[in-house]
Amino acid sequence: MAVTIKDVARLAGVSPSSVCRALTNPHQVRPETRQRVESAARNLGYAPNRVARSLITGRTGNIGVVLPDLANPFFPSVVKSIQTQARRFDYAVFLSDTDEDPAVEVPLIRALAKQVDGFLLCSPRAADDEIKAFAGQTPMVVLNRRITGFPSVTADSADGMRQAVGHLHALGHRRIAYVAGPRASWSNRDRLRGIKSATTAYEMELVEIGNVAPTVEGGTAAADLVVASPATAVLAYNDLVALGLLNRLQARGIAVPGRISVVGFDDILLAGLVSPGLTTVAIAKENIGRAGVELLLDLMADPQRPTATRRVLPTQLIVRGSTGPR
Repeated sequence: MAVTIKDVARLAGVSPSSVCRALTNPHQVRPETRQRVESAARNLGYAPNRVARSLITGRTGNIGVVLPDLANPFFPSVVKSIQTQARRFDYAVFLSDTDEDPAVEVPLIRALAKQVDGFLLCSPRAADDEIKAFAGQTPMVVLNRRITGFPSVTADSADGMRQAVGHLHALGHRRIAYVAGPRASWSNRDRLRGIKSATTAYEMELVEIGNVAPTVEGGTAAADLVVASPATAVLAYNDLVALGLLNRLQARGIAVPGRISVVGFDDILLAGLVSPGLTTVAIAKENIGRAGVELLLDLMADPQRPTATRRVLPTQLIVRGSTGPR
């Protein structure tokens, strides 16, 4: 005979309604109760009927994730942590890629809204007002950006860039360039804010280049402009742009870091595999996804709770071979 919710309740020593809450809204029960229920369900091989549950609760058991470019190595790590955390609470993940097109984001959200219980918007490019139009309709948490009225999880990008500028200053650099990312990127603005703050404090000259696509090709296209500038070091919007810079500089026979030092951002896997190794600012990508799911589950459990919750995760400079003395 099929295992029922009453069998799970009997083994866990709780009521059937507690089992239902533990499996559908785990944040509404005590951790020890949830653990007992989950253990009993595993031991009995109980799997809740997702369709039946949705009819009872009005929920789909799905979380929507919208991101700008799955080909960017930064995002798979975030998505993996989202899936791992969502699976712990029996949620499936619907993933959509906008291909860095802000015009695609809002239609995607509208199309998915009835199929999910909430959204995680990763580095959204759409204007604030467009996203705010969904306020109160579907629970949303924003990752790698801040939008008034929405919970958010961000890395302290500004501080990471301040660390990078301080590192370059200590190496004797006084003129640096920044190859900027997408104009619509909140992270780009936050990183530039940190760079300007540090260069002002250290009385350094800053050359701004871009905006470029957040890709290897974007960095390759910007490299000649960096060489033509007076900068002896360059900060890139992300590691992909930095790798493009490295490729083009090496193709031109320009020594890195002998002639120009290069710094990236994100610490993707490739950053430590190229030669010279890429100095970069590391973000705890797994923690971004995990914290985003936690905030979203809290919001879905109690939509009336204050929604201005912000979590800011630390960043850390990782020094490798692409930076050296001026």
